[in-house]
Amino acid sequence: MTQPLTFASKEQLNIIEIFSSVQGETSFAGLPTAFIRLAACNLRCSWCDTSYSFGRGDVFGLPQILEKVDEFGCRNVCVTGGEPLLQKNVYPLMTQLCDKNYIVSVETGGSLSIEEIDPRVHIILDIKCPDSNMSDRNFWPNLSAIRPEDEVKFVINGYQDYLYAKEVCEKFQLFSRKIPVLLSPVFDVLDSKELVNWVLQDKLPVRLNMQLHKFIWSATTRGV
Repeated sequence: MTQPLTFASKEQLNIIEIFSSVQGETSFAGLPTAFIRLAACNLRCSWCDTSYSFGRGDVFGLPQILEKVDEFGCRNVCVTGGEPLLQKNVYPLMTQLCDKNYIVSVETGGSLSIEEIDPRVHIILDIKCPDSNMSDRNFWPNLSAIRPEDEVKFVINGYQDYLYAKEVCEKFQLFSRKIPVLLSPVFDVLDSKELVNWVLQDKLPVRLNMQLHKFIWSATTRGV
């Protein structure tokens, strides 16, 4: 198992950006949200759209992060990356956000254990499909730990990825366990209509995940 990395001292995190926008994905899509993007990632997905997060970013103290989030006035907070679970101080950050009654979600790439995440946090667990070139890094015990209040996301590049996602859902009984599943077509690669046709054909109980922010702004606009 990959060990989490530490980039900052106690009560600090390495941050790429903190901003407010509307959530573009998941069941929270369209809701005003404060985003905390942590630095660094242990994966290199072929379709990655946030490679700018691979660096070390700037060091922020936890009180400084909380103060910035408070200023936005959004009820929802999304902790993302990069891979946010690489930095151990993300756990007290999420707990403190929950203590302040924020609705907190975390977007994790699926290669690290989710067991230490505060149970009040809504986990968005990304399972890597073959075309990402990272499917061998999936930490499968996470799918046994995932709960109906969380969500499992598959980024789909083509039909091979779709079949892989379907197989994973069946193997881990995600549908019968009522785990929300998101299928996200790679932007400007897979025609969303094609993905919808596959889903309807197979009668899968999944949610199409369309990345609204890329339609509102552009695929390369940062801080949105």
